[in-house]
Amino acid sequence: MKRQTLHQTIVSEIEGRILSGDWPPGYRIPFEHELMERYGCARMTVNKALAGLVKAGLIVRRQRAGSFVAHPRPASAVLDIPDIEADIRSRGMGYGMSLLTRERRKPDAKSAEQVQLAGAGDLLALTCLHLADGRPFALEERLISLGSVPEAASVDFNVESPGHWLLGHVPWTEAEHRIAALNADRRIAGLLDIEPGTACLALSRRTWRGGDHITHVLQYFPGSTFDLVARFTPQGN
Repeated sequence: MKRQTLHQTIVSEIEGRILSGDWPPGYRIPFEHELMERYGCARMTVNKALAGLVKAGLIVRRQRAGSFVAHPRPASAVLDIPDIEADIRSRGMGYGMSLLTRERRKPDAKSAEQVQLAGAGDLLALTCLHLADGRPFALEERLISLGSVPEAASVDFNVESPGHWLLGHVPWTEAEHRIAALNADRRIAGLLDIEPGTACLALSRRTWRGGDHITHVLQYFPGSTFDLVARFTPQGN
């Protein structure tokens, strides 16, 4: 088995602290001189390791301030992970949330996605209604892997929305979005206070941290009240 170089060891150990959640987004990692002392190496070795972590999108380096765990983002704003609470507030509207159901359970054995998400642990199943100025804005059905994010089991999601909490506490490295249009059935329509058959935007999203599954969420937005907007330039410009 090929031995790691020293800079690879530094990268893998820092990466492990970040992906495990031990060092959350915004956390300042040790200064260069601290890493040099810890690993008994030259500044060039530390610089090479940090440069690799910057390229991977795991840290950001700020002149004179140090290096910090990054808040990773996908390339396109359309495919960014939305914070519904922040979006509602940015519209100048008051945010509210109602947690409709909360259940700790095993995955459905007939669902390969749920089995993969749970891994060797349980799932935390949450249903919540996001409100804008007291009116339904979005319906959310979310599964969180307690094997990957065990601390979620003790969070009071009546106080903080699941998506807002995850974005602030659990770093992610990969996401998959599926966006579709559908006509609301009676259940969805009743919860969103719209007529059955009303056009809605359905967003399905899965996120990972390294090889660990974090969450799978389905969000439903009435088509008349929500849109996705992005401004971008050609790749590389």
